Amino acid sequence: MKRVAALVAVLALAGVVTWLVWPSAPEAKGLDQRIAVVDGPADDQRVELDATFFPAAGGGKAPVVLLAHGFGGSKQSVREQAQRLAQDGYAVLSWSARGFGRSTGEIALNSADYEVKDVKQLIDWLAKRPEVRLDAPGDPRVGIAGGSYGGAIALMTAAYDSRVDAIVPQITWADLADSLFPDGGGQGPANGVFKRMWAGYFFGRGAPVQGGGAAQGLGAAQGLGALSQQSVPLTAEQARCGRFLPAVCEMYQQVAKTGRATPEAIELLRKSSPVTVAGRIKAPTLLIQGQRDSLFPLGQADANAKAIAAAGTPVSLAWFDGGHDGGNGEADWLYDQTAGWFGHYLKGDGSPAPERFTVTRDGGRDPGTRQRIRLHPESAAYPGLGGTATTTITLQGPEQNIANPPGGAPASISTVPGTGGLLGGSGGATNLSVGLDMPGQVALFESAPLSAPLQLTGSPTVKLKVYGKGQVTLFAKVYDVADTAQPPNLPAGLVSPLRVTVPEGAGSVETTVTLPAVDYRFAVGHRLRLAVTTTDMGYATPAEPASYRVGLAAPALAVPTVSALAAPTTGVAWWVWAMPLAAIALAALIMATGRTPSRRRIPTVGDRRRTTTAQKDGSPYDVLGEDHDDRAVTVQRDDSRSGVHAENDDHATTVQRDNGHAATVQSNARSGAFVKDGDPSGAGLVPGEEVPLEIKGLTKAYRNGELAVDDLSFRVERGQVLGLLGPNGAGKTTTMRMMMGLIQPDAGEVRIFGDRVTPGAPVLSRLGSFVEGPGFLPHLSGRDNIELYWAATGRPAADARFDDALEIADLGKALERAVRTYSQGMRQRLAIAQAMLGLPDLLVLDEPTNGLDPPQIREMREVLKRYARDGRTVIVSSHLLAEVEQTCSHVVVMHRGRLVSAGPVSVLLSAATSTNGHGPRLEDVFLDLIGEKS
Repeated sequence: MKRVAALVAVLALAGVVTWLVWPSAPEAKGLDQRIAVVDGPADDQRVELDATFFPAAGGGKAPVVLLAHGFGGSKQSVREQAQRLAQDGYAVLSWSARGFGRSTGEIALNSADYEVKDVKQLIDWLAKRPEVRLDAPGDPRVGIAGGSYGGAIALMTAAYDSRVDAIVPQITWADLADSLFPDGGGQGPANGVFKRMWAGYFFGRGAPVQGGGAAQGLGAAQGLGALSQQSVPLTAEQARCGRFLPAVCEMYQQVAKTGRATPEAIELLRKSSPVTVAGRIKAPTLLIQGQRDSLFPLGQADANAKAIAAAGTPVSLAWFDGGHDGGNGEADWLYDQTAGWFGHYLKGDGSPAPERFTVTRDGGRDPGTRQRIRLHPESAAYPGLGGTATTTITLQGPEQNIANPPGGAPASISTVPGTGGLLGGSGGATNLSVGLDMPGQVALFESAPLSAPLQLTGSPTVKLKVYGKGQVTLFAKVYDVADTAQPPNLPAGLVSPLRVTVPEGAGSVETTVTLPAVDYRFAVGHRLRLAVTTTDMGYATPAEPASYRVGLAAPALAVPTVSALAAPTTGVAWWVWAMPLAAIALAALIMATGRTPSRRRIPTVGDRRRTTTAQKDGSPYDVLGEDHDDRAVTVQRDDSRSGVHAENDDHATTVQRDNGHAATVQSNARSGAFVKDGDPSGAGLVPGEEVPLEIKGLTKAYRNGELAVDDLSFRVERGQVLGLLGPNGAGKTTTMRMMMGLIQPDAGEVRIFGDRVTPGAPVLSRLGSFVEGPGFLPHLSGRDNIELYWAATGRPAADARFDDALEIADLGKALERAVRTYSQGMRQRLAIAQAMLGLPDLLVLDEPTNGLDPPQIREMREVLKRYARDGRTVIVSSHLLAEVEQTCSHVVVMHRGRLVSAGPVSVLLSAATSTNGHGPRLEDVFLDLIGEKS
């Protein structure tokens, strides 16, 4: 064994050394550049762009990627991604757009006369670089990627420059006028509702720089430097318009004042809108749009996809968990999609291009890391926002009077721009988005509880009837209503604004409303609630007070679905396979070079060489095994201890059965013998098995050396319900965690049915447990949770005994509801049912009656006692001593990590002195044992 250990140490050292000296990819180093360009309608404006060029890390000529930043950012915003692309074999050019960072010029919103001309000249510059692969003289192999503002310049440049070979725009717009003036009634931006807060935030990012500024090409000071830098006085024009072109500034000030889009504003914004030139784009396009984005929602990517695909250009579309309103962001997954697209269309390296349509969905939490799992179902075709099928949901509710308050305040809240979801916590930790609708301003229409899950993918539609005078501004949204115990969830925090005009003398008008596009799953039993409000904090609303009446013109809510979406199979990392193979090889080496001592198997019926009979009050015990030295095993009853003593000359071990039934006899020196009489409590005992649980010398210390468990020893027999008692800090939970192999003891051992417990030991399949709270996936139903749990064990479904476990839970129809809607008691019962799946031989429960009401506690008491009577074993940790007294046959009392007492409850009580006139209580015995008796 010493040679084996030495060999293993040498191999490990060799592996570490190899890892340390293995050559890594060379670091991507950027070369800062100042690139002069000429732009403007008359090509008479000179601008200097601050850029950084990264040659491909591997050297040689490589395809090049232009990496654009978002609005308010600079080339520094994308530096990390640029380095990563360079490490992957691309040349990369990042730059600060005109008016941003250290570049000169003014912001023109990606106009064809300004920013697009700038990027075309950057491509000219790249064509002259020796590190860049060319398709033809002056024509580099080039792709463009960027998010938001950077995504729009990718689309616009591809439309105006045929040299662009592939693009990956993210979270960007198709029609900037429609984005800032949306209209859910479908009448376009001229009738749209001004997205006031987003527009203010958007234009505020182009505010003037008072520290020398972009106008001088110096950039703004950062961090502490910004506090100490001397302010440079602004001109009147700089103070009014910041870094924007005067024409853009004039447009914004006009629409911000009136809240309406003028024809001039629409014309200017559409000059910067890809949808107007998308038919000219020939570069294969991967559109990545955020599901949590009230600035540029999914409908903007839909418009781009349709316009580009109409020209025959390859287009794929991905909806990910992110956007301008927060979410997870999925940075690594987005990079993989981008790299796959460029690998396929720029490098031509055979990388599979992403499917035509991919959606990120919540897959719950990883039970090990507790991190959220994200699934990415795919479809070979993009279905559009109408889906591939439509489910009609019937809404109910009368016509309702609602009012627009004076000045539009207080306003309802859906999403607050720039905060990542102020009410909803939509920053990735949860899918919950909570809207706030003001009383008197909202009309509500609701469906019946769903009888089946509903996966919405696209834009629902509904037909409303509006009563009032003149123009009426409204906001429509759909909530997911679970029950009264939690607030309704507003998917992605999105709302659809609309403006309807009631013809003079008509009194009312009907309109079809297209609701926000989302991908969202409504669970069984949930209801869909349509809310129509008169205000929303993110939008401009009329200042004049007014009242309206709103009803359903038709009760049907049309919900689009896409059944073709399927989650792709995920590849398994190489080490998942390599590590087990390495372990097998190491185990084979150890077996070939040496053997470790092993415990001898207890003889069974097939092993015995002769039968020996012992007498118990004239009734025979059958001795099914014997010592290997052929010495007879004699069993006799010791009535004074209510136990069974086994005698095997000087090798016998005494095994006590306090319930007076079956007995196990084991020889310490060599082997054991199993002894069984005909008593009914022996039902289910398997010849040759050890006791369910045996703990010897168990010790576990904290990092500071304090002992959590100190030399603990006890055993539990079949048919017992054992209460593990002790005050807080006694070491009960630590002991149970060591029972389950979750933590390793510092000394001693735990044996379950004779097998030593180690992490992943096969014998643990015979143990069911519930310790330190359940780890349910909140978005799944109770039934789905326990079925998924059992599937993870890899055992046949037929062995789970689901019906038996669910009968114990007694949750009724609530089993089909999401667990996040459960009360504490419901979660507790489901957790106990999960622990009982497969009817394990040993059941370990931590505070099983927490959250249960008195009738449920009584029922749980009978369940546990009945479970043990069937030949199994139950261990319960609880602070409810009166309940332990009624439920448990035996107790083990711990204090400060040590065993204080162990034995039958009846024996402990009989030895105690009554102090209350009603006989001794377990509580009195317990307090006396731990020294807390007053």
